[in-house]
Amino acid sequence: MKSGKRSGKVAERVDVAVIGAGPAGLAAAVAAREQGAERVAIIERAERLGGLLPQCIHNGFGLLYFGEDLTGPEYERIFVRRAEKAKVEARLQSMVLDISPGLEITTASSRHGYGKIKAGAVVRAMGCRERARGALGIPGGRPAGILTAGTCQRYVNIEGYLPGRTFVILGSGDIGMIMARRLTLEGASVEAVVEIMPWPGGLIRNEVQCLHDFGIPLLLEHTVTFIHGESRIQGVTVARVDEKRRPVPGTERFITCDCLLLSAGLIPENELSVRAGVDLGPVTGGPLVDENRQTVVPGIFAGGNVVQVHDLVDWVSWEAEMAGRNAARFADLGGIPFRGEVRVRAGENVKYVVPQFISGKEEVTLHLRVARPGLKAVLLLGGKPFKRFRSVRPSEMIVEKVDVGRLSQAIRGGELRVDCRIGEEA
Repeated sequence: MKSGKRSGKVAERVDVAVIGAGPAGLAAAVAAREQGAERVAIIERAERLGGLLPQCIHNGFGLLYFGEDLTGPEYERIFVRRAEKAKVEARLQSMVLDISPGLEITTASSRHGYGKIKAGAVVRAMGCRERARGALGIPGGRPAGILTAGTCQRYVNIEGYLPGRTFVILGSGDIGMIMARRLTLEGASVEAVVEIMPWPGGLIRNEVQCLHDFGIPLLLEHTVTFIHGESRIQGVTVARVDEKRRPVPGTERFITCDCLLLSAGLIPENELSVRAGVDLGPVTGGPLVDENRQTVVPGIFAGGNVVQVHDLVDWVSWEAEMAGRNAARFADLGGIPFRGEVRVRAGENVKYVVPQFISGKEEVTLHLRVARPGLKAVLLLGGKPFKRFRSVRPSEMIVEKVDVGRLSQAIRGGELRVDCRIGEEA
């Protein structure tokens, strides 16, 4: 595609346009082709397909989807080959600038120039980004040696560069804990993983395999209160926090380090969603969707971490496939209705539930997180017990299928309320 004038540019037409080429985008594109969409195009700003999978060289991928223990590159390669076999069109090094409610996408590319694509349906699969220092508001200077865990992962696994020798990791997200192990294996010293909450922010398996097995200290209910250093970070001050997450005076201590990694949460990439008129959830940060993963804007679907931050890539792929299939149906049928008849509400000890809207007329899979951990938990739908768990924790998503019969019993006044009681409350 040659570069052209901004006015009068003829829009190229595709059946389904997928924005993002990570695990969600690849799964959505393949599913759209399998559903019957003739022209499916992936628009990706990077130079290759796969998103962050190539830098995730650790195992743990595909256990649910394939029944195999794969590394990130292995998982990526399978989906790239599927996309190639399905003849999915890839527009690499192309940045999406805008998307209209009429499903016209504006792109800019050093390879293809300025262009427009008119889609029969759009799948948003842009994933998420890491929370950087500016969002955390940590006092101190601006020395070198402060970076996110994902950036460090790319330096070590792709570029072959170790950015420091002595590390402190703020936040116990999965990437942070995995990098604690990775850095230790590379000969660096991880002095501590500092977590402001009373519980870890990642999966139990990562807490055990990455921290406990390597003797890396996990400081719960602590935070970094000051960053020391001018040209290069010299260390951090760490303090205990109270129940309101405020530092407790007199508990400060200094930890020497030449690199501070930030693993303090992920933010879904939804700036384009807002510009397209998509409503976002205040808790997930992703778009409000129905059981088909259609947003409130007809023809715009979403799947993967752009909707909600998942624990496992397997769930990312499954959700994106759902979005891709229904996007293809939308393009073929000229529209499918938004399933907004029943609003799904997060109740007691439930942080959020996805999807936020359902029809109540067919089986649905609910994705939710609890607000606080506990033992002997019971999940309630419409106030009635649905399933019991030995334990629950915010860092581990609960995924449950609910059939039509249970839904009909649980829906009251056009609303499905989801609660999770723990301990004696259950």
